[in-house]
Amino acid sequence: MTTLTEFQAAGFPMGAEPLVALDLVDTQALCLDPVRDLLSDEQENAKWWALQADRLPTGPPPSLGATRRLRSLLRDLLDAHMTGVAPDPALIADLNAVAAAVPTSPRLDGWGADARAETRWHDDYNGHPALAALAGEAIRLLADPARLSSLRACANPACSMLFLAENKRRMWCAANVCGNRARVARHYEKTRS
Repeated sequence: MTTLTEFQAAGFPMGAEPLVALDLVDTQALCLDPVRDLLSDEQENAKWWALQADRLPTGPPPSLGATRRLRSLLRDLLDAHMTGVAPDPALIADLNAVAAAVPTSPRLDGWGADARAETRWHDDYNGHPALAALAGEAIRLLADPARLSSLRACANPACSMLFLAENKRRMWCAANVCGNRARVARHYEKTRS
């Protein structure tokens, strides 16, 4: 799995969250004016998907437009949860449609000691396997109240990143980004007095 350090070296401040869907949502810095889109062109889009390749079905990356549409849909649904507002039912229908556009089936590969079960992605309905995988992740998250309760926004008011706080004490999107900024600010205030 690609590490946070590798995501950051590639120009993405967040990555390697337990869900690729959250990594996708975090490719847009909403708190900046103007909003900063880290998937600004097809090259950045391809680079981001390449970093996620080991966690997704094989194949070429989805188009930039399709990626941005799913990102916006996921952000709207997660923001609705974070604010306690019921989302527009059309958003839920759209998420279900992305997931349903690429059905899966189990597949036996090999035999005997070499046998393993794999998932076959059927993209016969003009869907994209990687987008369907992310939609499936989001559906499972949104349907799991215990796990959904660990969804957090970064404690830095100047940050719009979301993450799953698997450690209840986690407050920052990334310790070396917003966590470090908070430590530096506290140190500055302490030494200034």
